[in-house]
Amino acid sequence: MSELKPKIVRGNLDASRLRVAIVVSRWNDLLTSQLLRGALRGLEGCGAGEDQLEVLEVPGALELPLVTLRAAESGRFDAVIALGVVIRGETPHFEFVAGQAASGIASASLSSRTPIAFGVVTADTVEQATNRCGLKSGNKGYEAALAAIEMANLLKAADLAGAGQQKEKAFPHVV
Repeated sequence: MSELKPKIVRGNLDASRLRVAIVVSRWNDLLTSQLLRGALRGLEGCGAGEDQLEVLEVPGALELPLVTLRAAESGRFDAVIALGVVIRGETPHFEFVAGQAASGIASASLSSRTPIAFGVVTADTVEQATNRCGLKSGNKGYEAALAAIEMANLLKAADLAGAGQQKEKAFPHVV
């Protein structure tokens, strides 16, 4: 019996020719600023220059989906990164905010056909959030940046960048 060997396509981590929007919530700014620093460090480490990046600030996590959608639909960006921090409190507010932010961001990515990396930390405590924002260990902003780069390059490598829309419109500034 022969073993199947399908073509495997992966995105790379080269951001030197990508334009990326970072949408970041100002709510929990001490932590979201750390996520933003991590994302910028990841993008720079993969070859992005500051002229390829745009940071869009929103008031809170509930505002992330609309602005990520508009950035993704603009045709100006190859990928978008959504950054925020939602910490559980004593009311059910956490579930509504975290759930709607996640659902809205996923929907924005699917409807725009643009990779939107989810870098929204949801945590039960400030300590958990602090840990996930890079103040003690890993940084979810950094991880989201790498995912955005890889996904944008995967769509190009698999020739899916223009699936469902004109290819020139999907990545107008990438040759």
